[in-house]
Amino acid sequence: MTKPCIICVAITGSVPQKSDNPAVPITVEEQVESTQAAFEAGASIAHCHVRNDDGSTTSDPDRFARLVEGLKRHCPGMIIQLSTGGRSGAGQARGGMLPLRPDMASLSVGSNNFPTRVYENPPDLVDWLASEMRTYEVKPEIEAFDLSHIFKAAEMNRDGRISGKLYVQFVMGVKNAMPCDRDVFDYYIKTVQRLAPEAEWCAAGIGRHQVEVNEWCIAAGGHTRTGLEDNVRWDKQRLAPSNAALVQRAVALCEKYERPVATWQQAREILGLRPA
Repeated sequence: MTKPCIICVAITGSVPQKSDNPAVPITVEEQVESTQAAFEAGASIAHCHVRNDDGSTTSDPDRFARLVEGLKRHCPGMIIQLSTGGRSGAGQARGGMLPLRPDMASLSVGSNNFPTRVYENPPDLVDWLASEMRTYEVKPEIEAFDLSHIFKAAEMNRDGRISGKLYVQFVMGVKNAMPCDRDVFDYYIKTVQRLAPEAEWCAAGIGRHQVEVNEWCIAAGGHTRTGLEDNVRWDKQRLAPSNAALVQRAVALCEKYERPVATWQQAREILGLRPA
């Protein structure tokens, strides 16, 4: 298969701490350094959160601005994707960084259960976030935790609330949400292809499911996501050494299935993004 595979690295997230794995980057400086190594290893998208000094999560636009500045300086051309996730803030504060005009931002278009709470994405907030992304020319990355989210994203794409071709990520393995199931994965692909034939898709496997979902994606012709946000372990016995090491493992899977790893230039073209 000759289609290039886009590798996204989710560098830190909102939950993992250094007590879980010392390689988890917390400060802006640590995140820039970790992302640069992952970029050099083959990642073309950086999925980004920011943290307070104590490691807690935040949606602070100033911290995002510092991170974006550092990534543009040290990872020229890399696609910067900022998180509007609900663990980092509430209401419209979740989109406070969108005026920074990142290349992409995550967009969850429906609610679902998380391990200990409901991940709330009410329709009015979803519409507001999508509107802000249109205003600032930010491409949404649809984070689908449920089949209904794919249907909703396709509806929003048809009526213009999401412009351009869709980029849909299946999130599998979050406790109380969609389990990691191969039949479901295959049905997700068929659903995207039926509802939005021009869409690109990828998937993220959480925790121990990361490697198998990486392999499913690469073998099936999609794109994939890895990184310490989703999984802090290398295997049952060892912690993951770094974000770059997890990217290198995805690159090895691309080699196994004879998929070229997308350069940042190819990734921007595939996703229809503006030039760097």
